Amino acid sequence: MKKIIGIAAVALAAAAPQAWAQGYPNKPVHVMITFPPGSGTDIVGRVITQKLSEYWSQPVVVENRGGAGGSIGSAVVAKATPDGYILLINSNAHAVNPAIYANLPYDTLKDFVEIATLAGAPNVLVVSSSSKIKSLADLLAEARAAPGKMNFASAGVGSGTHLNLESFKLATRLDVTHIPYKGTQEVMSDLLSERVAAYFSPISPAIPFVRDGRLRALAVTSTKRQSSLPGVPTVAEAGVPGFEFTLWFGLWAPAGFPADLVEKINKDVNRALSSADVIDRLAKVGQDPMPMSPAEFRQLVRKEIDDYARIIKAAGIKAQ
Repeated sequence: MKKIIGIAAVALAAAAPQAWAQGYPNKPVHVMITFPPGSGTDIVGRVITQKLSEYWSQPVVVENRGGAGGSIGSAVVAKATPDGYILLINSNAHAVNPAIYANLPYDTLKDFVEIATLAGAPNVLVVSSSSKIKSLADLLAEARAAPGKMNFASAGVGSGTHLNLESFKLATRLDVTHIPYKGTQEVMSDLLSERVAAYFSPISPAIPFVRDGRLRALAVTSTKRQSSLPGVPTVAEAGVPGFEFTLWFGLWAPAGFPADLVEKINKDVNRALSSADVIDRLAKVGQDPMPMSPAEFRQLVRKEIDDYARIIKAAGIKAQ
């Protein structure tokens, strides 16, 4: 009799996560976005979370917790209960931070579960429309004429915008000064007033400023021109052959997250990425849907952790 009860208990335990996933969610889901409002991470994250809220018939409540290259918001999620009701949206800064921060309050590989990639896009190199820099060639010439004088902004140490800058410096052998901010929105005010000279901005938040004439787009970091900015050349076209950099965004959960719930949310995200309205909204801000399976996403994260570690070492960046 005891053996029968034991077998039944094991069977119920195995079935419980599946039943839980089928009923998920039955209350609001909280999503931590690791960069401030107006950032590329925020713009893409809100497009996807709005669609998930429609699918789930539950509110998806977004909280922006920026700072330290996205690691502050990530730390909150790493310590959360893995019950499906707090999730993380971050950029590829998630894969950069292990090489940037010596004492992260979490283990990037052990404390998170990859659920889904969301979208990917190039950055766009922008300057103020009042800047005397009219092209990438102008920028290269000015930077080389006065080594160390030109200031380049980033959305924070370890952010995708920072690593884009470091990759660009390695490719061009430029000596420019890095000025880290807490996010893209903070960068924009100083860029518009020319307190900083240039910025590899995520394309989403930059497009409105370029279209209304307040910023000048010099080049995009993709291998081909973007339909959202068709008149803007690629960095490779504009004078740095072979240069390419993609900023991507993803969705994670705390470690211990049930595998069947990972599969459910991944399926719902990929469904959102194939819907006409999401494709249209992403296209308007220069983003391409980037559907992947959880296994493909895990592989991407691990590859990029290794790749960024090499870039950071080659650039001489010291862990903080």
